[in-house]
Amino acid sequence: MTRQIELGLDTFGDVTADADGTPLSHARVLRNLVEQGVLADEVGVDFIGIGEHHREDFAVSAPEVVLAAIASRTSRIRLGSAVTVLSSDDPIRVYQRFATLDGISGGRAEVILGRGSFTESFPLFGFDLSQYEQLFEEKLDLFAALREQGAVTWAGSTRAPLTDQRVFPPVEHAPLTTWIGVGGSPESVVRAARYGMPLMLAIIGGQPLRFSPLVALYHRALEQLEQPDQPVGEHSPGHIAETDDQAREELWPHYSTMVDRIGRERGWSPMSRAQFDEAAGPEGALFVGSPETVAAKIAHAASGLGLSRFDLKYSNGALGHDKLMKSIELYGTRVIPRVRELLA
Repeated sequence: MTRQIELGLDTFGDVTADADGTPLSHARVLRNLVEQGVLADEVGVDFIGIGEHHREDFAVSAPEVVLAAIASRTSRIRLGSAVTVLSSDDPIRVYQRFATLDGISGGRAEVILGRGSFTESFPLFGFDLSQYEQLFEEKLDLFAALREQGAVTWAGSTRAPLTDQRVFPPVEHAPLTTWIGVGGSPESVVRAARYGMPLMLAIIGGQPLRFSPLVALYHRALEQLEQPDQPVGEHSPGHIAETDDQAREELWPHYSTMVDRIGRERGWSPMSRAQFDEAAGPEGALFVGSPETVAAKIAHAASGLGLSRFDLKYSNGALGHDKLMKSIELYGTRVIPRVRELLA
C-alpha cells in the first residue's frame, strides 16, 4: 500500500542574479517566476506556493496576482501562498482574492496563513507590532467564519464588526483549503487544531524529526477538540542538481549570503561552511543534493512526521533562474517518483 503524499514547491520570489552576478529587476524575476510555475506543472509537481514579502531582496508582494498568471498557463498544479501574513492584511480581502483565484483556476487555490517571520508589513500597512498575537488571533477567527460562506456576524478590537455580512465571490467548491503555517510554537499548533485546519510546519533549521512532538500534540489536540483528522505538511529549503557536490557548490554562496544578510538584522552569527554541510546532511533541514539524496531525505521526514505534503523551498537568495529551472525539472521528473517509490 502506498502512502499518497503531495509534493510541492515554495518560493518567496527571491531576487536572483544573471550570469555576471548582477541582480535582475524585480519585474524580470516575476516573469521568471511564472515560467517556473509553468514548468512545475509540466513535470508533475502537485503544488506551488508563493510567499509574500515587502522588502528589496524579494520580488513578490502580491502572490495572488502571480498565482493567477500561472493559473492562466497551467491545468493541474494547485496554487497557493507560502505564507500569507494575515496579521497585517484584511481577512475579507484575503478571502476574496483567493476565492477569485480559485474561480479562475477551476478550484485549484489554497492558502497558508501565518503570522510571518518578517515584520516589514506591519509598519507598512499601519499595524502595531505590540498587537502581533492579537491581530493574528482575531483575524484568523474572522477568516474561519468566512470559510463557512454564509452571512457573517463578527466583532473584535482590531477591525470594524460585521453584521449578517455576505462576502463575494464565494468559493465554488467550499471550503477553501486553508493551512496554518507554524514555526515551532505549541500554542500555534493548538490554534490550528482548534479551527480544524491543516498544519504546515516551517522547518528551516535543526533536525526535522525533532518536530515530531508538535505533530503528536496537533493530533492529540484535534482529538480532544473533536475535530476531524487533518493533514500535516513540511516546508523546508533545498536545491537539486545532478550530483550532491554540484548541488551544494551551487547553493552554498547564495544560501550563506541570504542567511547572513537576514542574520545581521536579527543578531545571528555568520553561517560557516561546516554549519551548511551539517544542515545539508542526512538529519538536517536543508534538502540539497542529487535527486536520489533529496528523495531519500524527503521520504525519511515524511515517514518520521507522518506527512501528507512536503514543499521544497527551491529559491534561495540570488541563485540563478537557470539553476532553479533545472532544480524544478529534477524535482518533478526524478525526485517525486522516487519519493513515492520509497514510501510504497
